[in-house]
Amino acid sequence: MRPRIYIDTSVVGGYFDEEFSDATQGLFKRFENNEIIFVVSDLLDLELIAAP
Repeated sequence: MRPRIYIDTSVVGGYFDEEFSDATQGLFKRFENNEIIFVVSDLLDLELIAAP
């Protein structure tokens, strides 16, 4: 069974932050490769819709 990882807005923001981008992009790559499952909340969706 693939691990489930809850992510919030700060994890998504880390993808674009120079300090955290390597680790966060690696995490997203594992998601794209179906190694892990991201668990997100409805609030995350709302926050991302409103993000610049």
